[in-house]
Amino acid sequence: MAFLMSLAALAIDAIMPALDIMRQTLGVVKENDIQLVISIVFLGMSFGLMLYGPLSDAHGRKNALYLGISIFVIGSFLSILLNDFRVVLMGRFLQGFGAAACRVVSTALIRDKFKGAEMGKIMSLIMVIFIIVPALAPSVGQLILFFAPWQGIFVLFIVLGLLALILLHFKQEETLPLEGRIPMSFNNILNGVLETLRNRKTRGYMIASGLIFGAFVGYLSSAQQILQVQFNLGKSFTIYFGVLALFIGVSSFINSKLVMRFGMEKLSLLSLVSLGVVSGIYLIIINFIYPEVKIYGFLAYLGVSFLFVGILFGNLNTLAIEPLGHIAGTANSVISSIQTFLSVGIGGMVGHQYNGTVIPLVLSFFILSILSIMTIFLSRDK
Repeated sequence: MAFLMSLAALAIDAIMPALDIMRQTLGVVKENDIQLVISIVFLGMSFGLMLYGPLSDAHGRKNALYLGISIFVIGSFLSILLNDFRVVLMGRFLQGFGAAACRVVSTALIRDKFKGAEMGKIMSLIMVIFIIVPALAPSVGQLILFFAPWQGIFVLFIVLGLLALILLHFKQEETLPLEGRIPMSFNNILNGVLETLRNRKTRGYMIASGLIFGAFVGYLSSAQQILQVQFNLGKSFTIYFGVLALFIGVSSFINSKLVMRFGMEKLSLLSLVSLGVVSGIYLIIINFIYPEVKIYGFLAYLGVSFLFVGILFGNLNTLAIEPLGHIAGTANSVISSIQTFLSVGIGGMVGHQYNGTVIPLVLSFFILSILSIMTIFLSRDK
């Protein structure tokens, strides 16, 4: 499951070292427009997320995964078919659309076997493995660029997609028995969607996760410009990016140890409050005390922030789907789709606000952590 979930992260992060090369070879005039190569994957995911949940509830988890991974491979191939920016974006959209199955169905498959804090623990352990991929992905992408053009990175996506199909077939059991399947009809899907949206707890954590992950998507969209260009890290950008990603993996591992003792809700609220406080303090520092931002101060801020973000990754999604185990596929489609629409929209705006400073990114973490806290409190039972 960790490997399947990692396909989307790999598709996003491995291509980062090639963005500047792609901008030049594909004739992209506006520098910020190359960010679309990143953000359109999320857009494709947001459309695909609504399909695979009901499909997996009706036809089984593995069949839905077979379809999604195959579309991911087709999108990877399309991205290198023609040297045209619009075709690349179309291929990237299909990559996201296909990878959505890995995100939705994998979580539903885990929910078939676990629930509550136990599911939160399993998800946190999976996140540890999941984070290793984006931590290493930019370095892998950079390594490929030493020996091949940027299209070589997409060849890697094709190979790994085919490997995922093989592993799924031989190594993963089907977790949804025939008697537990829900026929895929308009009424059944509509009832599942409405039940998901009407659940106050699900609704609150779904929106909160969309808000805070929007700030993280903003980071992913602008990380190359900030680290590689603004701070002039050059090719060593991939190392710094990978180390920062490992902070999320470490906190996910810590969360797996703490969640059974303290519970997901307390850990999530504490993380959101801490993220807001750290971001607020750093904003004051870079606006009024030390306006000239230093690279190591910024990296320290991101490292601390990602410790809290790592706790939120596993817990918020688990809290949102926890009450709806009987319709796990459809519910996770709704939750993931709305969450992704929110995070892509917010992340895109944050990325396009990049103005040569880190202030838009830090401000987004500050504001969105506060809004997430407010959303969770408003969603609690009165």
